[in-house]
Amino acid sequence: MTDEKAVTIRDFAARKGGEKLVMVTAYDALFARIVDESGVDAILVGDSLGNVVAGLDSTLGVTLDQMIYHATMVRRGCRRALLVIDLPFMTYQVSAEDAMRNAGRVMQETAAQAVKLEGGSPSRAETVRRVVEMGVPVMGHLGFTPQSIHALGGARVQGRDEAGERRLLDEAKRLEDAGAFSIVLELMPAAVARRVTESVRIPTIGIGAGPGCDGQVLVLPDLLGLNAGFAPKFLKRYAELGDAARAAIRGFADETRSGRYPDEAHSF
Repeated sequence: MTDEKAVTIRDFAARKGGEKLVMVTAYDALFARIVDESGVDAILVGDSLGNVVAGLDSTLGVTLDQMIYHATMVRRGCRRALLVIDLPFMTYQVSAEDAMRNAGRVMQETAAQAVKLEGGSPSRAETVRRVVEMGVPVMGHLGFTPQSIHALGGARVQGRDEAGERRLLDEAKRLEDAGAFSIVLELMPAAVARRVTESVRIPTIGIGAGPGCDGQVLVLPDLLGLNAGFAPKFLKRYAELGDAARAAIRGFADETRSGRYPDEAHSF
């Protein structure tokens, strides 16, 4: 049994430099319950649902209504872990007022504890500051930011040169100063991610950023082996449920066609 005490923003932030934090995505109540019961520290309802649920090529087509729909389902299965919701593309990029309005709607309609948004420019940090000031905790996201996939030229490792590393260090400090409680670091050299982690007082959560972060996050279908076509270097599959699911469905089909199912034990 996992500890039933709900994880708070303060609990999460206090783990900086201590036991590694664990965050996993979920998109529905069934898997949210399984993830929550597994003892993770946070569940992220990511706009990655565009890729792994909706079959889109990127996260850009995900809407706020879709995020709220999935987040309300996840909340029904999440009782203990910290619940964080991605703000999707075009819900915070235009103005801080948009960000505040949309973050407030997410919090009000989903009972989440935090939102996540991408980027660390001066204007983005100001948006974070404004959202935090209205009482909404914000998790930042630096490195490869999927909502900027076209501007970045694809899913590319960031911070490989000195200028790129300096930019990431500056952005992380801006987000910390703006009041973010944590930062996701995606697709950057392990040494750079470690230096970013050491430069801020808030926990960093890595994905494709090496072991030096304060925690790690993976997309649930990826770590379960359900997303067969996705195999980046950083991904470790902890199960092969895609193979197991195909075998189970074939078994059901075979027994149905042969007349072995339903048998007496499965009939009234």
